[in-house]
Amino acid sequence: MGYKVAVVGATGNVGQGLLQIMAEREFPADEVVALASERSIGREVSYGEDEVLKVQDLAAFDFKGTDIVLSSPGAKVSAEYSPKAAKAGAVVIDNTSHYRMDPDVPLVVPEVNPDAIAGFTKKGIIANPNCSTIQMVTALKPLHDLAGIKRVVVATYQSVSGGGREAMDELFNQTRAIYVNDPVEKHKFTKQIAFNVIPHIDVFMDDGSTKEEWKMVVETKKILDPKIKVTATCVRVPVFIGHAEAVNIEFERPVSAEEAREALKKAPGITVIDHRHDEGYVTPEECAGEDPVYVSRIREDPTVENGLNIWIVADNLRKGAALNTVQIAEVLVERFMKKRAA
Repeated sequence: MGYKVAVVGATGNVGQGLLQIMAEREFPADEVVALASERSIGREVSYGEDEVLKVQDLAAFDFKGTDIVLSSPGAKVSAEYSPKAAKAGAVVIDNTSHYRMDPDVPLVVPEVNPDAIAGFTKKGIIANPNCSTIQMVTALKPLHDLAGIKRVVVATYQSVSGGGREAMDELFNQTRAIYVNDPVEKHKFTKQIAFNVIPHIDVFMDDGSTKEEWKMVVETKKILDPKIKVTATCVRVPVFIGHAEAVNIEFERPVSAEEAREALKKAPGITVIDHRHDEGYVTPEECAGEDPVYVSRIREDPTVENGLNIWIVADNLRKGAALNTVQIAEVLVERFMKKRAA
């Protein structure tokens, strides 16, 4: 049995990634509908290598008869249309920030908390976490199971694609302008991003944190364990695709680097590349277009009791967004929708 799937925000970076990954993984869809705003009506988007879909108007679309909606149109649009789709009988997997901290909406990384998907019955919506949170909790899960995590200190190095296509264009245009001695123009970022790093992602909050940093804290607690203490510093770097994170972890019990390495090697969705010599680690450039969460630089921290440092890298458009969304849909179909249809 195949399903009717609607992709909302089909013309964006993540929307196109959703279509690509569904085709790559042969998601059991009999019909796929591409939806976007009125200005994109009639535009063609690729579904796999051979099929082309014409974009339809989200505002005019009737969700009745649609089984699954993969939604990545922005938080405001999702707030309006995800409930409409759910009311029409679809299960919505939402890639925006709008529903992540709703207590009646499960927040899911399939390698970490797949059982939480069962909570979709409350509102008909499942939330996809923030990109930086996804890769971190994927790596933290086997370590938490091994020795119990007390505290996490993370500094992120996040690519501009996390800010959308306009952010990628700004990095390209600023870099070119510098080389040809043209004026450097800022539109998407608060400061020049080319040849620079910006410790500011999303808006500032009252305590001095940015909302991106707040997301990593509260989402980690919701997905993995509310008792874990997390502090984050999130930084935008002049890289097109791929987020990196330097993570310091304090455990409840002693854990050696070798024990951690073996636990990570056995965990789903993780590839360990950790050789203590030149090129024995993974960088964002190398992870672009790849599915796994890569872990490198695994080493003990002698400055705290039961401490460990790791380096985490992942493609933020794939595992950090589209791939994780499709993986949720796969678990949903396998565990829950077959039962509902039976």
